Amino acid sequence: MIYITEKPLDLPGILAESHHPAAGAVVLFSGEVRDNNVGKKVDYIEYESYVPMASKMIDQILNDARERWNLHIAVAQHRIGKVKVSESAVLVITASAHRSEAYASNRYIIDRIKHEVPIWKCEYFEDGTGVWGGNCNCHTETGDLNKHIYESENG
Repeated sequence: MIYITEKPLDLPGILAESHHPAAGAVVLFSGEVRDNNVGKKVDYIEYESYVPMASKMIDQILNDARERWNLHIAVAQHRIGKVKVSESAVLVITASAHRSEAYASNRYIIDRIKHEVPIWKCEYFEDGTGVWGGNCNCHTETGDLNKHIYESENG
């Protein structure tokens, strides 16, 4: 599996390959570029990564999830380069015997990817400005660089 790619993510194709006869639940998460952030209109996002380390880390995260939830399928892929509004920047697919494990493991995987994997983004706005940051910008919501949305009561 290619974990980091410059190509558009093939959600239908990857989903078609993510079925297992023992799985009663398949969950697909697609993280997409939205058209606004911090009160400004977003034009696009540019992602960068240290691919060898990022790939190794995603592989480990997927293995951790497979073991913890006894998953039949655990897949993740993240784009780098320019990603336009409404395009998928990251996808996670999990398949397990039951939906509770498929949902919980999917959330676990995307949260760890966003907060641990060396992927950086620059959000470019329609007014010509841009803001660089990590793949996680939770601090803009939580007010604390060390606190993530999924750790808060509202997350």
